[in-house]
Amino acid sequence: MSDSKFAPRVFSGIQPSGGLTLGNYLGALKKFVTMQNDGIEAIYCMVDLHAITVWQDPEDLRKNTRELAAFFIASGLDPQKSILFNQSQVPEHAQLGWVFNTVARMGWLNRMTQFKDKAGKNKEKVSVGLFSYPTLMAADILLYHATHVPVGDDQKQHLELTRDIAIKFNHDYKVDFFPVIEPVIEGPATRVMSLRDGSKKMSKSDPSDLSRINMSDDADMIAKKLRKAKTDPDALPSEAAGLNDRPEAKNLVSIYAALAETSVDAVLSDVGGKQFSEFKPMLVDLAVEKLSPISGEMSRLMEDTAEIDRVLAQGATRARAIASPILDKTYDIMGLVRS
Repeated sequence: MSDSKFAPRVFSGIQPSGGLTLGNYLGALKKFVTMQNDGIEAIYCMVDLHAITVWQDPEDLRKNTRELAAFFIASGLDPQKSILFNQSQVPEHAQLGWVFNTVARMGWLNRMTQFKDKAGKNKEKVSVGLFSYPTLMAADILLYHATHVPVGDDQKQHLELTRDIAIKFNHDYKVDFFPVIEPVIEGPATRVMSLRDGSKKMSKSDPSDLSRINMSDDADMIAKKLRKAKTDPDALPSEAAGLNDRPEAKNLVSIYAALAETSVDAVLSDVGGKQFSEFKPMLVDLAVEKLSPISGEMSRLMEDTAEIDRVLAQGATRARAIASPILDKTYDIMGLVRS
């Protein structure tokens, strides 16, 4: 973790691009809630400036931002304990993002595999923002001197870039100003896979709705999708090593472990030797118990978007109170003159 001179502070964010899935909950929100409840100061952001690196329908973006806020709250984030806001309400993110564009090197960004994956063969036609996405992500984190950054393993390379930017800035200006952070990647289901193909990540873009649990799904739909989830004919093993080369089995057991807040080995010690005809009903009951209250609360919250907007505005004010002095000090270190 970063230098102890920095007070513990959590920062993380999710794009409001719609289609929230079980992967968002197990891979992110459960971690967010745990860290909030551990008493660490926590800042959680709807990163709408990142979302517009690809074109967004304005009405959809507004709706998705509010829905994501509802998801945060329904999952257990308390706006009084954690700071919840959308990125575009805190202009310091974009300001520090530009500063970091002058610190980061082209070679660093050219190595980002997510950009290569998203741009594909059309990299000459994508936005500059998509290319410089990682420098804005670095600004999101370092703007708050965050020390804990819970992310999915697919974001690990961006966190390494954030470290490089912090180290280079500190070296160039002979200061020890920005923390050198470490990602927090842990838990039995940090990467939730498709219910139809255990070798692929669960995704909102999959053509089959049966491939994923949407966080808006009600109890009946959750149960239906898990009952139809792909498995294999063999009995469950008694140890995690027995799940090797069994991607669908590994996925369902990992989901159970994450929902039950236990380890895969602990689950298998109880269910080893059972067929999926016995295990799936257990998974259905647990998933419905844990997830259907979230979807119900999200639906209730979305009936009063004015209250969601009030929560986000209040969170933005609290976020700016932390971010503005850090940006001011950054400008001062660099010799930028401000009135």
